[in-house]
Amino acid sequence: MPSAAPPPYPTIAEMDMELDDRFAAAAFRRLLGHLRSRPEVQNIDLMILAGFCRNCLADWYRDAATAGGPPLDREAARELVYGEPFADWRMKHQREATPEQLAAFEASQRRHSVAEPGA
Repeated sequence: MPSAAPPPYPTIAEMDMELDDRFAAAAFRRLLGHLRSRPEVQNIDLMILAGFCRNCLADWYRDAATAGGPPLDREAARELVYGEPFADWRMKHQREATPEQLAAFEASQRRHSVAEPGA
């Protein structure tokens, strides 16, 4: 039986880091656009379902930026993620968490308390 032809594209292992970083950056920008277009999705709901929220993304971005260059402050990182100053976004879009959301958040903390991949 003949072996399958190799894929017409490079595998992840074959990609160089620069190319991989370009793809990761494009995916990150797409994620930011997706979140910016859905401000009705509350951070607490993201935390309950996925274990991270917009603020986490801003913190991770700030950590990466600071590790690779000049320090980036928290508010600048949040503005990058939210697409506007965090205080403005919060006034326009953030709602008070319901008792049900708070209970679900507490329960999710046990589920999401594993170490972050790559950390």
